[in-house]
Amino acid sequence: MMLRTLLLLSASFILTAGCQNPLNSPYRQAESTERFYYATFYEQPKTLDPARSYSADEYRIICQIYEPPLQYNYLMRPYQLEPLTADGMPRPRTCDGTGSPANLPQCEAGCICYDIRIKKGISYQPHPCFARDEGGRLLYHRLSPDAAAEIHAIADFSRTGSRELKAADYIYQMYRLADPRNNSPIAPIMSKYILGFAELTQSLASALDRERSGRRSRAGITYNQQADEQEHPIRLDYGSFSFPGAVLKDDYTFQLVLKVKYPQILYWLAMPFFCPIPWEAEQFYSQGPLIRKNISLQSYPVGTGPFRMDTFDPNLEIVLKKNETYHPDAYPAHGEAGDGAAGYLNDAAQPLPFLDKIVFKLERESIPRWNKFLQGYYDSSGIASDSFDQAVTFSPEGVMDLTEQFKTRNILLLSSIMPTTYYFAFNMADPVVGGYAPHQQKLRQAISIAIDMEEQIELFANGRGVPAHGPIPPGIFGYDESSSSFNPYVYRMNDGRSRPERKIIAEAQKLLAEAGYPNGLDPATGKPLIIGFDNAWTGPESQAQLKWFQKQFQKLGLVLESRTTDYNRFQEKILGGNFQFFTWGWHADYPDPENFLFLLYGPNGKLRYGGENAANYDNPEFNRLFKIMETMDNTPERAALIGRLLEIARRDAPWVWGYHPQELSLYHQWVFNAKPHAIAQNIFKYIRIDPESRNGRRMEWNRPNFWPLAAFFAVLSALCIPVIVKKLRKIRMPRSSAVNTQTGRYS
Repeated sequence: MMLRTLLLLSASFILTAGCQNPLNSPYRQAESTERFYYATFYEQPKTLDPARSYSADEYRIICQIYEPPLQYNYLMRPYQLEPLTADGMPRPRTCDGTGSPANLPQCEAGCICYDIRIKKGISYQPHPCFARDEGGRLLYHRLSPDAAAEIHAIADFSRTGSRELKAADYIYQMYRLADPRNNSPIAPIMSKYILGFAELTQSLASALDRERSGRRSRAGITYNQQADEQEHPIRLDYGSFSFPGAVLKDDYTFQLVLKVKYPQILYWLAMPFFCPIPWEAEQFYSQGPLIRKNISLQSYPVGTGPFRMDTFDPNLEIVLKKNETYHPDAYPAHGEAGDGAAGYLNDAAQPLPFLDKIVFKLERESIPRWNKFLQGYYDSSGIASDSFDQAVTFSPEGVMDLTEQFKTRNILLLSSIMPTTYYFAFNMADPVVGGYAPHQQKLRQAISIAIDMEEQIELFANGRGVPAHGPIPPGIFGYDESSSSFNPYVYRMNDGRSRPERKIIAEAQKLLAEAGYPNGLDPATGKPLIIGFDNAWTGPESQAQLKWFQKQFQKLGLVLESRTTDYNRFQEKILGGNFQFFTWGWHADYPDPENFLFLLYGPNGKLRYGGENAANYDNPEFNRLFKIMETMDNTPERAALIGRLLEIARRDAPWVWGYHPQELSLYHQWVFNAKPHAIAQNIFKYIRIDPESRNGRRMEWNRPNFWPLAAFFAVLSALCIPVIVKKLRKIRMPRSSAVNTQTGRYS
C-alpha cells in the first residue's frame, strides 16, 4: 500500500508539472487564455436599479450595462461630454410657444428645451422579458407559480428576445424617477428644474394612495400591504399621467423641457439616472413568483450597454459578459497631449469592447485582495495604508515612485487628484462656533490655521492629497492652480519658495484672543472652551487620527470633545443640527463648480431645508452671487464671480477646507488603456487584456517549489526501504505446510 501511494504521488507531480495553470490558481484552467478582467468588490450591492442607485461601487456595474444619452470622452481632459446613444449633443433653445410647452402657464417666464435624438439600430441585450411566442405575445409576462418553480436565475429561462431602443424608453425612466416607490435620490433636484416633474410626483403618489386605500378597504382589518404588493404589485399606467417636461416627438426623438436655464442638465444626462428602462423589463419583474425569488431589476439589469449580467451571486462573484447585440462603438481616435506617447492611442478607432467578461470577486479583507493582486490573480489594485510602503517610495526631492520590487514586475502606477473635497465644518447655526460677526469669523479662522492639514495628509493619507483652499477641487472650472490663488486667512506667501505656507500658530493665537478666547479660555467659565466634534470614526486607525485632532486644538488651549457614533446616528445629528464641528466629504457628481459651491448655498441648508449644505452656511451676498454664477457658461466672467464667492467663504470660514485626495492605482503589465477618469464609470469597455502575457507571469510568479516535497519523500523512502525489503523477502520464502489429520491433506 505504501509503495502504491508513493507511485501515485510521484505521478501526480509529473502531471501537474505540465499544467498550464498555476497550482494555486483560483480560476479554471480554461480561463487562463480568455479575455477576462478580474476585479473585486467587498460589499453586496444594494440595488442595480439606475433610478435608485447613487453609489460609486454600484455604478461600477450599472454603467457597464446601461447607457444614458451622453458620456464623458475617455481620454480628454478637462472632462468633456460627448454623445453615447444620442445622435449629437443636445443644444438648449427657448421654447417658442407655437405648439411647444412654452404656451403652458408654467412656461410664462420662458422654458428651455432640449431635443434629444437617439441613434437608430441600438438594441437591448437578449433577455426573457422580450421573448415572444409564435403569435407575437410576450412569453413570460404571466408566470404561474408552477411555471416559475424551476426558475432560480435569469439564465434558467429557455428563450430570450430583444428589441430596438426607442426614445420612449428614456421618458419611461423619467416617470420612474418621479415614482415615489423608487425613492430616487435625484427626484427633489429634478423637481426644481424639469417642467411638471413635481406635479407628476404628486399625481403618482395620489394614484398609489387611492389604489392602496381601495385594496385596504376591500380586504378589511387583516390587510397586509407589504405582503399584498409583493404578490400583486401595483401597476400604474404612466401614459395616463400628464408630464409636459418630457415630450415624445417621434420614435427616436424626445424633448426635455426645463422651467429655467440649467446647463448642468447635460451632466445629469450622462449619469445612470437617465438610462433607458424598457417597460417590458419592469412588467416582467413585477410578477409575484419572481419577486418571491428576489429576481428583480435590482439584481438583473436590462440595458443596451457593452456588457450584460451573466452571474449574480453577491456572496461569491458577479460576472458581466460581453453583450452580443452591442451597437457599433469605437475606441477614441484622439486624446490630449501625451496620450500617444503613453500608448493610449494604440487602439484608436478599434471596435469596443475588448473584454469578453468582467469578473468581480467578493473580497472583504484587504490582505487577501492585495496578495492575490501580487500573484497576478487580480488585474488592478488600489493601495491601502498598510501596503503603501511595500509599493511606493519617495525620492529625496519628494517625487513618488514604485519600489524596485514593483518595477521589476513592470507594474504601472497611475496617479490622479480626485475631484473630491474632504472637509471639516462648523455648524453656522450654533451660538458658539457659528455666526457672521468679525469675532466669530476669527474663532473659525484661528482653528483653521491650527489644524495642520499638510501634516494630516502626511500622517494619515501617506502623503496622498493636496491641501484645499476652498471647496472646488483641481480639474473643475474655477480652481486656480496658480501660486497666487490661496486662502489668505490661513496661509501667507513665502516669497523665497514662491508658494503659500500655513501661518504660524502665534497668528492663530492672536486671532483667538481677538475672538474673545485668550489662551483658549471661555470668559463665561474661565476654563478652556470645549468644542464638540461629531464623527463616525469607529476603527482603531480613526482613534489615532482623533487624538491627533485633539492635539491641534490643544495648540490654542481649546478642548475638542469627541462625540463618536455609528454612521446612521451621525447622519441624524447632522440633519437635526445637533452638532458644533464635524467632518465629511463630497465627490463631484459632474465636473462643474456649481456642484461644489452649492454645498454653501443658504437655501440648501440641511437643518432648515434638508439640503446638502450641512454647515448651514447662509450668507446673503454669497447666495446672491451663487444664483448668478449657477447657470452661467464657463467664461472669464464666471471665473471672476467664482473668485468673489471664494473670498466671501474664506473670510467667513464655515469650513476648515481640508484636502483633495490623490488616488493611486496599480495595473499589471498586461492591462492596456487604463487611464484614470474620476467622473466616468463606463470605463471597462476601453480596457484591453493580453491573456497570454498574464498567464505567463502567473506561472512565473506562482511556480511551485518541489524541493521540500522531494526532500520529504527522499527521507520517507529511506525509512521505508528496510520495510519494503523485508516484505519482499517474506513473499519469496516458501510457506510452511500443515496436515489435516482428518483428511490427510496439506493445508
